[in-house]
Amino acid sequence: MKPVALIIDDEIQIRRLLTVALEGAGYAVREAENGNLGLQAVALLRPDVILLDLGLPDINGLTVLQRLREWSRTPVVILSVQDAEVDKVAALDSGADDYVTKPFSTVELLARLRAAQRRAQPREESAVFTQGGLVVDMVARTVHRDGVEMKLTATEWSLLMLLIRHAGRVLTHRQILREVWGPKSEEHRDYLRVYFSHLRKKVERDSSNPELIINEPGVGYRLCVG
Repeated sequence: MKPVALIIDDEIQIRRLLTVALEGAGYAVREAENGNLGLQAVALLRPDVILLDLGLPDINGLTVLQRLREWSRTPVVILSVQDAEVDKVAALDSGADDYVTKPFSTVELLARLRAAQRRAQPREESAVFTQGGLVVDMVARTVHRDGVEMKLTATEWSLLMLLIRHAGRVLTHRQILREVWGPKSEEHRDYLRVYFSHLRKKVERDSSNPELIINEPGVGYRLCVG
């Protein structure tokens, strides 16, 4: 059975573009042209993934997301022309799985949809995380890159564990600071620049061209998977 993708967007041209791309990738596509119809469609169709525009004519997309998260954990990828940091952070903090700005690359969008769906699927818990030459044993608390053990500080380990728990998902600066340093540290973004630089030197093959820990400018960081 094909996975169902629900598009909630008032622009018919965008819906047509997305429908062609999604159907070509094996999805069954359903559409809603405003927020109220979108919420009804989620309840009726139980889609596998939702593409949500923020600029809807009846209800703000952020409100739709917040209402949806009261009862559904369906993966939601935001599609929006709004590329301000405050808009991205608000959406991610409200429960969005990812945020893609218009105009967008359909190849990248499909990759992000697949990542969001993988995170939503029940997975067998594993004490070992592997990705791109990186092997993290959570029980032994060891990190190996291409077979070589890397020694992490306590803070670097906490950052890596947070990224692994949310692998593939964008974590905002505020979320990371709150989880690792506590709620009183949410404004100290300078911590992140320093510690992520150190962490990349240990887990990336080339820290100047990272492939695992990706910076989402002005928003946060994500650990690439798949």
